[in-house]
Amino acid sequence: SSSDCVVAEQLCLSDSTCNATYRTLENCALSKTRLLSLDHNTRVRCLNAELDLGNSSLLHCKCHRRMKRQEHCLRIFWTVHSSLTDGYFNLETSPYENPANEEHWKTDYNKLAALVSGKNCSQLAGDTTNPCLRATHVCNLSKKCFRLRTDYASICTKGAGSEDVCDRRKCHRGLRNFFEKVPEDFTKRILFCPCQDEFCGERRRKTIVPDCSFQYNIKPNCLWLLDSCLEDHICKSRLADFQQNCQPVDMSPDGCSLHNHAACLQAYMGMIGTPMTPNYVSNSSMEVSLWCTCENSGNQKEKCDQILGMFESNKCL
Repeated sequence: SSSDCVVAEQLCLSDSTCNATYRTLENCALSKTRLLSLDHNTRVRCLNAELDLGNSSLLHCKCHRRMKRQEHCLRIFWTVHSSLTDGYFNLETSPYENPANEEHWKTDYNKLAALVSGKNCSQLAGDTTNPCLRATHVCNLSKKCFRLRTDYASICTKGAGSEDVCDRRKCHRGLRNFFEKVPEDFTKRILFCPCQDEFCGERRRKTIVPDCSFQYNIKPNCLWLLDSCLEDHICKSRLADFQQNCQPVDMSPDGCSLHNHAACLQAYMGMIGTPMTPNYVSNSSMEVSLWCTCENSGNQKEKCDQILGMFESNKCL
C-alpha cells in the first residue's frame, strides 16, 4: 500500500518534481542529525519543501512495527517530518500505523497453555505460584520464543561478574528482536506477569537484564537520555509512539487520552531495547521508571521532570 513509507518513497523518486523536493528534505534532515544550526533562509526552504509535498503519499505514510525494513522506513518518515522535532521533545505524531490497522499476529498460545495445564504439568512442578516462571516455561515451548529469548539473555549477560562491560548496543538490539519478532501473546505474559511475592517480582524485573540494558554505574541525567534517544531513528519513533498512545489526562476517568490501554502497553514495550529503556524499579512493586535523574538540571528541571514523569507517574501507563 502507498501508506507504507518505503513504497511511497519509491513512487516519489519516480516523479521528477517530488524527487527534487524529497532530496531537499534529505539535506535538511542530514543537517539536523549533524547538529548544524540552520540559518533563517535554510529553515524556510526546508519548511517549504515539506509543504510542497502537498498530497504526496509520502506526507501521510506510516511504518509497521514488525516490518523488515523498519529502520529505512522510519528514516523516510523523519526526513519528511523533520520539523516535528523542532525546539521541543514533544513529538506530535507517531510514525507507526495504528495497531488496529495492523495484521493481528496469530499464535498457538492456547494450544501451549493447554499443554502446560495438561499432561506436561509434572515437568513444570513448582511454578504454580510464580506466574512469571510459568510464562517463561510457556515461552520455552515455542522454538522461536525460546531461541530469541536465549539469544538476548546470552548477549546481555556477557561480562557479568567480571571487569568486562556488557555490550549495551548489542543487548538492546537483542531485546528489540525479542519484543518485535515473538508474538505478543508470549512477550506480554513474560513482561506483565502478575506477582504476589518478591521472588516472582525479581524475575519479572530481570526480564530485560537490567545490569546491561537498563542500569549505568551512575544515573545519567534524563535530558542526556532524551538526547541519545532523539539521535536514533528507532528510539525517537518509539518515544513518539509512547507519547501519542500513553498521553495522560487528569480529567479522564481512566487517566488516558486515547482510552486505549492495550496500545499504551504495546508502546511501552516498544521503548525496551532503546536508549530510553524503562524497567520495574524494584522486586516488590509494579512501578516503572527510566534509569536517570533530574538532579543538576538547572533551568531545564521542569522539562526533565516531565520526561521522567511520563514513566514514573503516568496514570495511563
